[in-house]
Amino acid sequence: MMTATLTAPTVLAWRDYDPAACELPGMFLGEVPLPGPARDQAARLWELGARRVRLPAPVDLSTGADSAAAVYGLSLVRDLTARAVMVEWELRLDSGEGKTWRRLSHLQPPAALHGPADAGESLRSWQRGHYLCKCLWRKGPGFLQIRDRRWGELRRFTADEPEYDTAVRLLDYGALAGTVDHTALADFRSEHLVLDVGPYAWWLPYRVSRWLQQSIAI
Repeated sequence: MMTATLTAPTVLAWRDYDPAACELPGMFLGEVPLPGPARDQAARLWELGARRVRLPAPVDLSTGADSAAAVYGLSLVRDLTARAVMVEWELRLDSGEGKTWRRLSHLQPPAALHGPADAGESLRSWQRGHYLCKCLWRKGPGFLQIRDRRWGELRRFTADEPEYDTAVRLLDYGALAGTVDHTALADFRSEHLVLDVGPYAWWLPYRVSRWLQQSIAI
């Protein structure tokens, strides 16, 4: 198995999400290095006390950009969003990819969206419509289920075949598309649950770590 494993050098981190509170003494955690792959980095930042994190460079999904770096950045934003951490990041898309943002609209909205002609309007829609648990997945006894509200209505995808579980584990932090079960990947693509980033396919939903509502309402 080959996954996208590029390591981002550092992030800036604070102990609180509020900008005013972050100015107080002792709130700035400084530049935090991220050694190793993206997996578990959000948990590590949380354990360090980080409640606001700033990525060092835009996540670049434009043609010719570093695909491994983009997958790493997206994974970090996704995992921090799942923990309700305030993430400060920017996103760059190709000029013709104006609708890609909707696939990512369950993530913490970026501070800036670059590339598409309608980037400003798209970003405002993203900011207005974002809430936690918009697209998540859970693993039950012998099955997995995705609950997706990115398109307005609730969409459910439930699978009990083992190849789907294996595919999610491969896709979670980016996998070369050819290494993933063809049928499972095709089904996930048809439901807009994966994002193709160069040669990688990357899993969009997150496993939520903090609930803002009773689970019955999600």
